[in-house]
Amino acid sequence: MSSQPGNNYGNSYNNAAPSYGGAQPRQEMSYLCADCGSSNEIKPREPIRCRQCGHRIMYKKRTNRMVQFEAR
Repeated sequence: MSSQPGNNYGNSYNNAAPSYGGAQPRQEMSYLCADCGSSNEIKPREPIRCRQCGHRIMYKKRTNRMVQFEAR
């Protein structure tokens, strides 16, 4: 291998910040408590805990989007 100045051995892309298209902040997700059934909005990196009863088992709400599979 040659020791030329400026040779980063293919690591030149690390200096650029990644672009993910529309850089939108992460939104809150809606979960249902398994104990009391209340709806909770939980942000990323926030502890999973019901705000009404303190229960830690939460169910993710079902999507409103239609999901259809083709069976053979």
